[in-house]
Amino acid sequence: MLLINFSHPLTDEQLAAIEKRTGQAVAKTLAPPVQFDNAQPFAEQVARLIDAVDLTPVEWQTAPILVVPPSLNYIALLLLAELHGRLGYFPACVRLRPVADALPPRFEVAEILNLQAIRDAARTRRHSPMEE
Repeated sequence: MLLINFSHPLTDEQLAAIEKRTGQAVAKTLAPPVQFDNAQPFAEQVARLIDAVDLTPVEWQTAPILVVPPSLNYIALLLLAELHGRLGYFPACVRLRPVADALPPRFEVAEILNLQAIRDAARTRRHSPMEE
């Protein structure tokens, strides 16, 4: 599995937790630098950020990819839209959470969010105007 990390560096403990939760080994971690200019449009910067990830178009569409999204919500939203366009589906994402009472602050893997499964389940809750 390819892990694309758009956030802070991951610890060995976090990587082990990801492997345990997914049941797959992380074969490669890609971590493009995420630095945005607030004075410039974010969509263009996200496209350039993903262009900087060293994957071919075939790899984008065929490799098992797991994503650690950036914490800034606007960038994360645009990133998911751009990734969906390149992958053809929503990628699974790692959710980190603070470890309670940890000094200094630390983060642990909370869950793996299967965004495509969540999207597919949401489709079953859509109502047709004819149903009302």
